[in-house]
Amino acid sequence: MATFSYKHIVEDINGVRCSVVETGIDSKRVEFLKNLLELNGFKVQVEELTSKGEGQEPTYKVGVEDLLFNPVVAVYGRRLKDAQGKIITPQFWFQKTEKPLPYYWLQKA
Repeated sequence: MATFSYKHIVEDINGVRCSVVETGIDSKRVEFLKNLLELNGFKVQVEELTSKGEGQEPTYKVGVEDLLFNPVVAVYGRRLKDAQGKIITPQFWFQKTEKPLPYYWLQKA
């Protein structure tokens, strides 16, 4: 399950200095984040991490080239939008719902 890392991490991903959005995620989560972040104008870098053993799905690290980007600030600051122009909520970011509902503080956990 995806969670926020409250520490702002900057690393090299594919030879480019990036703010790390999430690490250790599967390919479906990578595709979701990549589409969402590119839709909001960010240049996304994805790096495959070494797998722990044979037969296991590889995990990935996702980052954006904007060094000031922080996913916590972006989501709770209501700065990200979906394809229809609706504001992204934490439930939508963590893929707990299919559509963003307007006020995250009124949502049941």
